[in-house]
Amino acid sequence: MTVNSDTTSATPAHDPVSILDHFADLPDPRREQGRIHQLDEIVFMATCAVFCGADNWVQIADYAHSKIDWLQTVLILPGGVPSHDTFRRVFCLLEPLAFQKCFSSWMTALMQRRGLTPIVADSPELTPIAVDGKAQRGSARRTVGQSALPVVTAWAIENHLTLGQVATDAKSDEITAIPELLELLDLNGAVVTIDAMGCQKDIAAKIIDRGGDYVLAVKENQPHLYEDIARAFEEALDQGSPGVDFTECQTEGVRSVARRQEVAARSPTRRGSATRAFGSG
Repeated sequence: MTVNSDTTSATPAHDPVSILDHFADLPDPRREQGRIHQLDEIVFMATCAVFCGADNWVQIADYAHSKIDWLQTVLILPGGVPSHDTFRRVFCLLEPLAFQKCFSSWMTALMQRRGLTPIVADSPELTPIAVDGKAQRGSARRTVGQSALPVVTAWAIENHLTLGQVATDAKSDEITAIPELLELLDLNGAVVTIDAMGCQKDIAAKIIDRGGDYVLAVKENQPHLYEDIARAFEEALDQGSPGVDFTECQTEGVRSVARRQEVAARSPTRRGSATRAFGSG
């Protein structure tokens, strides 16, 4: 792969949207003895390389070597350009959530510079954010018995952007990973959708505390909650309660018939009317 050589001028370190400024407080996991490269400069070079098309450590190092003249105008580079092994070792040691907070802070500053906001203030519609756990493609190493890495991701549906990710050790750990991911997000004006794995009291409370709303799937493995919701919707439909919508669709195939019912109950909140629960069967 040929790395794109087009690079614009770097942002000065005193600029409020400088990468160096936003990663200055990133904890350095390396021992102080023997450090010859500055952590923020390693992040700077790697970030620029990835934006220009590099997708492995060798390409990141090659990019930095090819741009050494430009890099020397904006960085100190006390040890020159790090080797590809140094880039790999440093990023493997970094604490992912700490890095993500620095990166999110930098992206927020860039968006504010351009007059952009992730969620439109005072919007009459809630901005949907989908939270889901998937196995990371290409992360499995079957020769050494390593399965694919499960990752919980927050996806901005309208912007088609990944807002954050948290890795887990197993599928069951999504319940503990979701609150960590929500802690990284600004949920004001957002509605968060999560599958039945995330239908937990603590997760729902965390979303509300962060300023958002939620749509959580419910399955029969939570029988009491499932029955309570079904009973509430049935009563509302029978009595024709205001604020309750009902949609039914049926799809027939050659060998199967799929039938789905959706009921949405709307209740007043601090922002007006917001979806609080879905039932389907």
